[in-house]
Amino acid sequence: MKALKWLDEHFEEFFLVVILVLISCVELVQVIFRNLSFVDALTWPEEFCRFCWIWSVFLSLPYTIRKGSMLRVNVLVDMLPQAIRKSVNIVIDLINAAVMAILFVNAIQVVGGIKVSGEASPAMTWPMWIIYSIMLVGFGLGAVRGVQMAVIHVMHFKEKELTTLEQTMADAAEEAEAGKRAEGGEA
Repeated sequence: MKALKWLDEHFEEFFLVVILVLISCVELVQVIFRNLSFVDALTWPEEFCRFCWIWSVFLSLPYTIRKGSMLRVNVLVDMLPQAIRKSVNIVIDLINAAVMAILFVNAIQVVGGIKVSGEASPAMTWPMWIIYSIMLVGFGLGAVRGVQMAVIHVMHFKEKELTTLEQTMADAAEEAEAGKRAEGGEA
């Protein structure tokens, strides 16, 4: 059960960190080969890093849904009464899930078409359907996370939810308190 909880909270985050580390290491190797080596620069790092950036974009979709940090403007929603605000959030979660599911279905067709074509990447000669299959992972997880967030919002419907302004002020107060504790520990 502990492993499932960890996966729920950190699955996408783990892979996003791994991808960022991979990009950094590969680019460092490329810089070393380009500037300090007597051989020509490597041909594959730029393409590999481009693929990693694409993968990070698609993995960030379910991550932002799960963390509740999808880009949206809450000014109008924050002015609504608590019950209506919670209902709007549930509807938004379900719309997110539906959009991700539609994109997932379309991604199946795209990846299938690329697989049939046999297209390969120029520098690494990887099959492009493998590169594009990250769309399936991102959109599929996004749909699952959208449903998951709707369920979480329904389960916590009766609990008071802070507005964006109240949450920002609470976060600032918490940071100030943490800063005071850190200063007190250093003295």
